[in-house]
Amino acid sequence: MAETIYDVVVVGGGPAGYTCGIRASQYGLKTALIDANDRLGGTCLLWGCIPTKAMLFSAELWDHLKHADRYGIDMAAPKLNWKGVLARKDDVISRHTKGLDFLMKKNKITIFKGFGKLTGPAKDGIHTVEVKLADGKNETIKAKKVVLATGSDARMLPGYKPDSTVLTNYEILKIEEMPKSLVVIGSGAVGVEFASIFKSFGAEVTILEMLPRVVPAEDEEISKELLRLFKKRGIDINLSVKDTKIEKNKEGALVSWTDSNGKPQSKQTEKVLVAVGRAPRTTDIGLDKTKITPDRGFIMTNEWMETTEPGIYAIGDIVGGLPQLAHVGSMAGLVVAAKMAGKYARPVNRTRIPGCTYTDPQIASVGLTEAQAKEKGFQVKVGKFPFVGNSKATIVDAHDGFVKVVSDAKYGEILGVHIIGPYATEIIAECVTALELEATVEEMMFTIHAHPTVAEALLDGFSSVEGMAVNV
Repeated sequence: MAETIYDVVVVGGGPAGYTCGIRASQYGLKTALIDANDRLGGTCLLWGCIPTKAMLFSAELWDHLKHADRYGIDMAAPKLNWKGVLARKDDVISRHTKGLDFLMKKNKITIFKGFGKLTGPAKDGIHTVEVKLADGKNETIKAKKVVLATGSDARMLPGYKPDSTVLTNYEILKIEEMPKSLVVIGSGAVGVEFASIFKSFGAEVTILEMLPRVVPAEDEEISKELLRLFKKRGIDINLSVKDTKIEKNKEGALVSWTDSNGKPQSKQTEKVLVAVGRAPRTTDIGLDKTKITPDRGFIMTNEWMETTEPGIYAIGDIVGGLPQLAHVGSMAGLVVAAKMAGKYARPVNRTRIPGCTYTDPQIASVGLTEAQAKEKGFQVKVGKFPFVGNSKATIVDAHDGFVKVVSDAKYGEILGVHIIGPYATEIIAECVTALELEATVEEMMFTIHAHPTVAEALLDGFSSVEGMAVNV
């Protein structure tokens, strides 16, 4: 029997890996996929994007149900069923993992469940990946191209390990009872999303952030608005903290830190969530047997996601210089699949990547912040439109927040759009398209938006750059 040689083997079954594998197969490439988990989907589907958003939706419904009479609905006092929240989250995950299994079969992709490891450079144009299968056996897979998409793990504070009290995004999704209190260390997307969830469900929530503002990757005005609205919700936020320590005790943990004024502070809490970023999962995957030299664990690539080892690509959270977002990894996977198949492709553009944070209120952005645009030498012209002037925002009872448009004053080109408010993560898609097409403020001012919609706020947002917003 002839030895099977695949056109491509993808190592990792998260959004980057399975997207690349499916598209490669669609292009006619004989494809194999290796994944170490018992189910496909990676961090995003199993422990990240999807379960957290399922819980956020439950939290949103809970917030509305607590005030049902406001919407003309009389009902008995609702009760929170925490086990039901978790069960619904697990059901969403299960549906989509089954969907992925179906897609693998539909696209004739061979799946190997196990840990894949490079054996060295290609020999006679063929790469070899050794797989330690789930049953303990080993298998050798050969392919013309290899795509590394092994994902990332949650970082932990030095000297600590996750357990039933000190949690990462993985452990917090499995806690059996709703905690009465939670300290969140880190205010990036993961930290503020879980803070939003547990505050909605009634926990006392404290956020500790070492930098001087929350969601520090966002435009400064967005950070200020989220800070204001989180405080309005009763979330205790501490910025510019130092020397954070966790001491576990019978009641949970005592978390202590030094505040921005140099004074010691402490908080007793049931649970602690550590949300200080993610580390690339590149240990022991055989990089040392190739020309690939990781930088702090990250793999550096060219614009086509090619590594320094010929025939080996890297996509997803393990790639240095790109944000660790599922949609970035997925697009990189599409780019790589097209490149390997000799089809049209274009590189991932860093300034065209939407960022979304699913808090209450939601945050979404694309392009340059105001500060970044000024640093790059643009003559910046900015417009802002508050959601208080949007009819649909009134209908859904979500008046807080605004749309901010950053543009080039000389030519009118839109450089960035930053939104905090209702459905921000949905309406940002229009702004990504506008930037992709290098649209100007004037062009978007004459683009018809349906009424009444939350997206209609964008029309006023673009118009506000010229001081001509109608509804404010």
